[in-house]
Amino acid sequence: MINTKRVIKIGILTLIYLVGLIVDPFLKFSSLDNTKSYKTSKSNAIIDHLISIRILEDIHIIPYFLKSILSYVYALNKTQQFTNWYVFENQVSNNPDKLFMKFPKNNTNEEFEEYTYKQAHEIILRLSGYLTTDTIDCKPGQIIGLYYQNNPMFIFLWYALWQIGCIPAFLNYNIQGESLKHCITIGNIEKVFVDPRINQNFSYEGTLKNVQVINVNEDELLVTVLKNPNATMFFQKHELRTPKSIKDFDPALLIFTSGTTGLPKSAVISWRKASIGCALFGRIYHMEESGCNVFTAMPLYHSTAALLGICAVISQGGAFTIVSKFSASQFWKQVYFSKATHIQYVGEICRYLLNTPQQNTTYEREHDVKIAYGNGLRDTIWVDFKNRFNIPVIGEFYASTEAPFATTSIQFGNELGVGACKSYGPFVTLFLSLQQCLIRTDPEDPSVPYRNSNGFCEKTKANEPGELLMKIFFPKNPKTSFQGYLGNEKATESKILRDVFKKGDAYYRSGDLIKEDTESRWYFVDRLGDTFRWKSENCSTQEVENCIMTDPLFKKEDSYVVECCVVGLKIQGYEGRCGYAILQRNQDIKTNITELEILNGLLPRLNLSLPKYSMPLFVKFVDEIEHTNNHKIKKVGYRNENLPKGHNGTDVIYFLKNYKQYVELTPLEYEKIMNGETKL
Repeated sequence: MINTKRVIKIGILTLIYLVGLIVDPFLKFSSLDNTKSYKTSKSNAIIDHLISIRILEDIHIIPYFLKSILSYVYALNKTQQFTNWYVFENQVSNNPDKLFMKFPKNNTNEEFEEYTYKQAHEIILRLSGYLTTDTIDCKPGQIIGLYYQNNPMFIFLWYALWQIGCIPAFLNYNIQGESLKHCITIGNIEKVFVDPRINQNFSYEGTLKNVQVINVNEDELLVTVLKNPNATMFFQKHELRTPKSIKDFDPALLIFTSGTTGLPKSAVISWRKASIGCALFGRIYHMEESGCNVFTAMPLYHSTAALLGICAVISQGGAFTIVSKFSASQFWKQVYFSKATHIQYVGEICRYLLNTPQQNTTYEREHDVKIAYGNGLRDTIWVDFKNRFNIPVIGEFYASTEAPFATTSIQFGNELGVGACKSYGPFVTLFLSLQQCLIRTDPEDPSVPYRNSNGFCEKTKANEPGELLMKIFFPKNPKTSFQGYLGNEKATESKILRDVFKKGDAYYRSGDLIKEDTESRWYFVDRLGDTFRWKSENCSTQEVENCIMTDPLFKKEDSYVVECCVVGLKIQGYEGRCGYAILQRNQDIKTNITELEILNGLLPRLNLSLPKYSMPLFVKFVDEIEHTNNHKIKKVGYRNENLPKGHNGTDVIYFLKNYKQYVELTPLEYEKIMNGETKL
């Protein structure tokens, strides 16, 4: 029997594909060369209307998507050239002399090292030769750690490992001690390359069996290998790099994320996500345009910079500029001299930049940036950020490292779609409705999905916050859609919700609250569960809780503290949520030292075991931590704490002032935080 609805959908997509092939090259709006004066005249009223209803972006996306899917399926089933190495290799063949990468030469940020695709390719092949020598001995299938800051060597090592057939694992260079050892262990990492600039950070407790730690001598390597035309180039055999046993849902990368287990988890980034997913993302944000150059100051160990920055722009044959770390004072100077057309942001970066004094308007306003894209740009500063820095287009997206899909929004004007993380035309919206949805949550505990009398979930109504779910198309084999966490089946399964709308179905749980307006745009509301985001980093509440409760001071039977709850606390004027710890007193124990002395006695352990961004900035002692009837801590109330004196106006709350010592959060101290005199 003919499925009429399916035939109609195929017909619509085919029509859009054909129209797009004809129309898109002639649409002025899609050219980044014209976005600086994007507002159209009255004579272009039709174009203006099509932009406002987002039809033109559908035309820009759908033909490319359909064509790319067909090419990808062919590569997957016929040539076995579906991995990212071949994406890069194709760009080298097609555009050998095009700019590939830029990196500042010195601290002036006015001159940049530059590499073309051909130059980068040759360096990567020479480096592959070095990595396959008996001394290093990288082999296909091995998982290799990179403990590296942003610099060209990170990129060269990454792609050399792909060329050999290895799986890179990007380690957060802010972590050390138990967390670092844990990452190396759960990631099955056999070798770790350590950046000489931060090798003092690479420390861990005890020993790591069968792990080779390689402290890279970059100066020597540059002279003898990377820039030596006589150095041996190594070309891996295709059947060893991508044997027929490799599937497109197998790992391309490992990226470590904070989770509710108390320690980082190794999120699997599949070849499908890194290849076709990033290629589509690059198209959505117009990285195919001539002269495209994506600037990122975000760490490459995060998926945002690595996948949605580097992989996305390479898929389109564009260039990227990386800098070692973000600097609010140098950001626009770096952008200006790099001639970047795109910049990446997170909400915190936008706020930092807005808070800088307006001094050099040449750098801020006369740059070449056409699109700023990222996530977490609050609607309260969206327009101010766009206007002050002369940015024609904002591209806000929603994504997480392990999620099967992402949502995107591209906003050209100052009114429609401000704050949206998903905004498409009607055709793409209809297609994505098959993959993504928002469901109602339990009013008393938003982390629990609401189920009706039939035991099934319900979709939200317009402007009602709900948890974002993404469909797993083969529930009996979920890794084909959601690859989860390497070596952690329990954590992987915890992200899968089953029997959602019918028996046997399965969806990936985002753990985030989203709401949808009447125009099908989505807006991020808040994070659920036991993570919070601070200083552009995801933080595990349980990791902080474990750190506190395993302190020798609190492990004793006569400990003053018997329970700990950590949440993310919203602070007015700051992006994300900072750490807030609630400590339950042991009322049977009396002590001669004050609670403030107890906290400052705990501080050395916190400094040793936690990254700065995970530190509990605020702490309160209570007689009893509130629990639900099923013994879960009522975290919602704590997440909405009233500073400086709590909801009843009489609580004593302590504050980690300048990250040096805890002090009482008096109204005067709180006023200093609010007026910016004391920084968080």
